Amino acid sequence: MSKDKFKVVSQNRKASHEYFLEDRYEAGIALTGSEIKSIRAGSVSIREAYIQVSDKEAWLVNAYIAPYDPASSLNHDPRRRRKLLLHKREIRKLYDKVRQRGYTIVPLRMVIKYGLAKVEIALAKGKRRYDKRREIAKRDAEREMARSISSRQ
Repeated sequence: MSKDKFKVVSQNRKASHEYFLEDRYEAGIALTGSEIKSIRAGSVSIREAYIQVSDKEAWLVNAYIAPYDPASSLNHDPRRRRKLLLHKREIRKLYDKVRQRGYTIVPLRMVIKYGLAKVEIALAKGKRRYDKRREIAKRDAEREMARSISSRQ
């Protein structure tokens, strides 16, 4: 995705802190007219969102897309379930993994790519509290080393 032209609309920054991220996928989203206009305006939050996978379909659940004011009476429900557009083999692979204990699927970010709304999702395994502490300690140690190196110069 780095060489393509895209605009990041919303990010889930806590995902990498809360989960070990494994496989990543890019999925399209089935939207209504007022939803895509709100997304283009940047009125989106995927912080509490998650992905539900059935045998043949994947759904983005609890993502907040603000109502689009000019649409007024034709507006959408801000927290409705939205179908994700993935290949059958990808859905099957995700479904098999999620049935295993400890795996979930989280949205990482929502982007506008070539005029289309896409969501980057990842297969994730939850971190335990001690994993998070270890990661914070490692980050602090790296920061200290960088400070000591820069202070010597």
